[in-house]
Amino acid sequence: MSHVTPALYATLAEIVPELHVHCVEPWCLLGSAAALLVGAEVGVADVDVLVSRDDAERLMLLWASRRESTHEPADADRFRSHFARFRFPGLPVEVMGGLQLHAGNGWQPVKAGRLTLVGLNGLAVPVPSIPDQIRLLESFGRDKDRRRAASLRALASSPHRGEH
Repeated sequence: MSHVTPALYATLAEIVPELHVHCVEPWCLLGSAAALLVGAEVGVADVDVLVSRDDAERLMLLWASRRESTHEPADADRFRSHFARFRFPGLPVEVMGGLQLHAGNGWQPVKAGRLTLVGLNGLAVPVPSIPDQIRLLESFGRDKDRRRAASLRALASSPHRGEH
Protein backbone atom coordinates (compact mmCIF):
# COMPACT_ATOMS: atom_id res chain seq x y z
CA MET A 1 0.00 0.00 0.00
CA SER A 2 2.54 2.54 -1.13
CA HIS A 3 -0.22 5.12 -1.66
CA VAL A 4 -0.68 5.52 2.12
CA THR A 5 1.38 8.52 3.19
CA PRO A 6 3.60 8.36 6.27
CA ALA A 7 1.30 10.90 7.97
CA LEU A 8 -1.80 8.79 7.36
CA TYR A 9 -0.04 5.61 8.43
CA ALA A 10 1.20 7.22 11.67
CA THR A 11 -2.34 8.31 12.50
CA LEU A 12 -3.94 4.95 11.68
CA ALA A 13 -1.26 3.01 13.58
CA GLU A 14 -2.19 4.95 16.69
CA ILE A 15 -5.98 5.20 16.44
CA VAL A 16 -7.08 1.90 14.86
CA PRO A 17 -6.06 -0.35 17.81
CA GLU A 18 -7.74 2.07 20.24
CA LEU A 19 -10.92 2.17 18.15
CA HIS A 20 -11.06 -1.65 18.13
CA VAL A 21 -10.68 -1.73 21.93
CA HIS A 22 -12.91 1.18 22.98
CA CYS A 23 -15.78 1.20 20.46
CA VAL A 24 -18.68 -1.05 21.44
CA GLU A 25 -20.67 -0.57 18.21
CA PRO A 26 -19.36 -1.10 14.66
CA TRP A 27 -17.25 1.81 13.39
CA CYS A 28 -15.50 2.69 10.15
CA LEU A 29 -13.47 5.30 8.37
CA LEU A 30 -15.30 7.56 5.92
CA GLY A 31 -14.36 10.12 3.32
CA SER A 32 -10.94 10.52 1.76
CA ALA A 33 -9.04 8.11 4.07
CA ALA A 34 -11.55 5.31 3.37
CA ALA A 35 -11.41 6.00 -0.37
CA LEU A 36 -7.60 5.99 -0.38
CA LEU A 37 -7.40 2.73 1.57
CA VAL A 38 -9.37 0.91 -1.13
CA GLY A 39 -7.09 2.34 -3.82
CA ALA A 40 -8.72 5.58 -5.01
CA GLU A 41 -6.47 8.44 -6.12
CA VAL A 42 -7.41 11.06 -3.51
CA GLY A 43 -5.61 13.37 -1.11
CA VAL A 44 -6.19 12.97 2.62
CA ALA A 45 -6.14 15.98 4.98
CA ASP A 46 -7.76 14.31 7.99
CA VAL A 47 -9.20 10.98 9.12
CA ASP A 48 -13.01 10.82 9.46
CA VAL A 49 -14.31 8.13 11.82
CA LEU A 50 -17.99 7.19 11.90
CA VAL A 51 -19.03 5.82 15.30
CA SER A 52 -22.17 5.56 17.42
CA ARG A 53 -23.05 8.49 19.67
CA ASP A 54 -22.08 6.48 22.78
CA ASP A 55 -18.74 5.46 21.26
CA ALA A 56 -18.07 9.10 20.35
CA GLU A 57 -18.59 9.98 24.00
CA ARG A 58 -16.13 7.25 25.06
CA LEU A 59 -13.52 8.51 22.59
CA MET A 60 -13.99 12.10 23.77
CA LEU A 61 -13.10 10.96 27.30
CA LEU A 62 -10.23 8.74 26.12
CA TRP A 63 -8.68 11.40 23.87
CA ALA A 64 -9.67 14.48 25.92
CA SER A 65 -6.09 15.81 26.06
CA ARG A 66 -5.89 15.70 22.24
CA ARG A 67 -9.16 17.51 21.56
CA GLU A 68 -9.19 20.69 19.49
CA SER A 69 -11.82 22.60 21.41
CA THR A 70 -11.99 25.54 19.01
CA HIS A 71 -12.64 23.55 15.81
CA GLU A 72 -16.13 23.88 14.35
CA PRO A 73 -17.17 21.33 11.72
CA ALA A 74 -17.91 22.66 8.26
CA ASP A 75 -21.30 22.30 6.59
CA ALA A 76 -23.31 22.33 9.83
CA ASP A 77 -26.44 22.95 7.75
CA ARG A 78 -25.90 19.58 5.97
CA PHE A 79 -24.32 17.43 8.69
CA ARG A 80 -24.81 16.99 12.40
CA SER A 81 -23.26 14.55 14.83
CA HIS A 82 -21.71 14.18 18.25
CA PHE A 83 -18.51 15.69 16.82
CA ALA A 84 -14.96 16.21 18.01
CA ARG A 85 -11.63 16.82 16.28
CA PHE A 86 -8.41 15.48 17.80
CA ARG A 87 -4.70 16.15 17.19
CA PHE A 88 -2.66 13.03 16.46
CA PRO A 89 0.82 12.56 15.04
CA GLY A 90 0.32 12.66 11.30
CA LEU A 91 -3.19 13.92 10.60
CA PRO A 92 -6.12 15.28 12.62
CA VAL A 93 -8.90 12.82 13.46
CA GLU A 94 -12.56 13.81 13.26
CA VAL A 95 -15.00 11.63 15.20
CA MET A 96 -18.63 11.76 14.12
CA GLY A 97 -20.99 10.01 16.52
CA GLY A 98 -24.43 9.23 15.13
CA LEU A 99 -23.80 11.25 11.95
CA GLN A 100 -26.90 12.61 10.24
CA LEU A 101 -27.31 14.21 6.82
CA HIS A 102 -29.93 16.84 6.04
CA ALA A 103 -31.44 15.75 2.78
CA GLY A 104 -34.63 16.97 1.12
CA ASN A 105 -36.69 14.95 3.62
CA GLY A 106 -35.09 16.25 6.83
CA TRP A 107 -32.34 14.74 8.97
CA GLN A 108 -31.48 11.14 8.12
CA PRO A 109 -28.93 8.86 9.81
CA VAL A 110 -25.85 8.15 7.71
CA LYS A 111 -25.56 4.38 7.34
CA ALA A 112 -22.18 3.03 6.28
CA GLY A 113 -23.67 -0.05 4.63
CA ARG A 114 -21.52 -3.15 4.12
CA LEU A 115 -18.11 -2.85 5.74
CA THR A 116 -14.92 -4.42 4.44
CA LEU A 117 -11.64 -4.73 6.31
CA VAL A 118 -8.55 -3.26 4.67
CA GLY A 119 -5.31 -4.78 5.91
CA LEU A 120 -2.52 -2.28 6.49
CA ASN A 121 0.68 -3.62 8.10
CA GLY A 122 -1.25 -5.74 10.58
CA LEU A 123 -4.05 -3.23 11.12
CA ALA A 124 -7.60 -4.26 10.19
CA VAL A 125 -9.28 -1.02 9.13
CA PRO A 126 -13.04 -1.13 8.50
CA VAL A 127 -14.30 0.96 5.58
CA PRO A 128 -17.57 0.88 3.64
CA SER A 129 -17.54 -1.27 0.49
CA ILE A 130 -16.71 0.66 -2.69
CA PRO A 131 -20.40 0.80 -3.81
CA ASP A 132 -21.39 2.05 -0.34
CA GLN A 133 -18.61 4.66 -0.35
CA ILE A 134 -19.84 5.90 -3.73
CA ARG A 135 -23.45 6.03 -2.42
CA LEU A 136 -22.39 7.94 0.72
CA LEU A 137 -20.16 10.42 -1.09
CA GLU A 138 -22.83 11.17 -3.68
CA SER A 139 -25.43 11.66 -0.95
CA PHE A 140 -23.19 14.25 0.74
CA GLY A 141 -23.57 16.44 -2.35
CA ARG A 142 -20.36 18.46 -2.04
CA ASP A 143 -17.95 18.91 -4.97
CA LYS A 144 -15.06 17.25 -3.10
CA ASP A 145 -17.27 14.23 -2.34
CA ARG A 146 -18.41 13.96 -5.96
CA ARG A 147 -14.74 13.97 -7.07
CA ARG A 148 -13.95 11.17 -4.58
CA ALA A 149 -16.96 9.18 -5.80
CA ALA A 150 -15.75 9.58 -9.40
CA SER A 151 -12.30 8.31 -8.39
CA LEU A 152 -13.89 5.29 -6.69
CA ARG A 153 -16.10 4.62 -9.71
CA ALA A 154 -13.02 4.67 -11.96
CA LEU A 155 -11.29 2.26 -9.59
CA ALA A 156 -14.29 -0.11 -9.54
CA SER A 157 -14.31 -0.28 -13.35
CA SER A 158 -10.53 -0.68 -13.73
CA PRO A 159 -9.40 -4.03 -15.18
CA HIS A 160 -6.29 -3.89 -12.96
CA ARG A 161 -8.18 -3.40 -9.70
CA GLY A 162 -6.24 -4.72 -6.73
CA GLU A 163 -2.86 -4.73 -8.47
CA HIS A 164 -0.67 -2.42 -6.38
